[in-house]
Amino acid sequence: MIEEKMFKKVSIFVSLGVLAVLTILVLSPLLTAIITGLILSYIFYPAYKKIHKRVKEKNISALIIILFVLFLIFVPLWFLLPLAVKQIFDIYLYLQNINLLEIIREIFPSLAQTEFSRDFAVALNTFLSSIASRIFSGFSSILLNLPSLLLKAVVVFFVFFFGMRDAELFINYFKSLSPFSKSLEKDLKQKFKNITSSVIYGFIIVGILQGILTGIGLFIFRMPNAILLTILAILGAIIPVLGAWVVWLPSSVYLIFSGHLFLGMGLALYGGLFVSWVDNVIRPYIVARKTKISSAVVLIGMIGGLIVFGILGLIIGPLILSYLLIFLDAYRKKKFPALFFQGS
Repeated sequence: MIEEKMFKKVSIFVSLGVLAVLTILVLSPLLTAIITGLILSYIFYPAYKKIHKRVKEKNISALIIILFVLFLIFVPLWFLLPLAVKQIFDIYLYLQNINLLEIIREIFPSLAQTEFSRDFAVALNTFLSSIASRIFSGFSSILLNLPSLLLKAVVVFFVFFFGMRDAELFINYFKSLSPFSKSLEKDLKQKFKNITSSVIYGFIIVGILQGILTGIGLFIFRMPNAILLTILAILGAIIPVLGAWVVWLPSSVYLIFSGHLFLGMGLALYGGLFVSWVDNVIRPYIVARKTKISSAVVLIGMIGGLIVFGILGLIIGPLILSYLLIFLDAYRKKKFPALFFQGS
């Protein structure tokens, strides 16, 4: 009898294990799309609740948010994508034909005569050519994988819709599965919410805002290839150690050395006053308001997440490290065993 009960228990755990592995295999190709949908539903859930108070219909409220996000994405893409494609090809051709030794000779004539500068120019030329090839191959792979990307986009908005509409059902369901004690469940939930908000709003949303502001400045001061540089500014602004200055500062120098002194100085002044203000005032306010999360944790998480998960890893990586630190902190404070005992 005992052996039969043990066999049944083992069979249940084996079955669960097999189903878990099969589920991971089924969902792994769509994991980034599912997580993207969940993140979008988290970001827009407050707006969904406000609309739902007025509309009183869950499906319509969620659909309004979906249509708004589609408008925000596809209207700029409709106008900017052709320009972005042209700029990618322009930069590709420019990097393929650039002669750095000639540029060094024009700016620093005496330095161009040294053997080191010649070797350096050749090495940098090779490096830039390889970057150009990678940009072109990456763009080509996006076009080739367009059907797969469209399918994943459908999954993103499907999860986005139901993530908002059925958020309370999901929360209650996961609460019923929670192994944590009631006394700590509320505290952990608040910490998870603070860290998630800090990473998504303090680093991602603010970084996008800062990159867009940089792009506006690039257009105002007539910087060539402004659309592509705006994308780079957004990526730079999201990463804590870098920032949008890695785009607007070299762009200012380029304009000055290309004979547009006032445009270059204007862009530098704009970047220093407006773009840096977002990074120095708004970001610390949001992060400090939500939780004190180390920039080192965010940076390491972003780099590791980018390598493992791709572009979405910029969000997932810091969250994974931050959540791990919560459990390590509970263990350090001798509260870890209490996590798994249900109580009041």
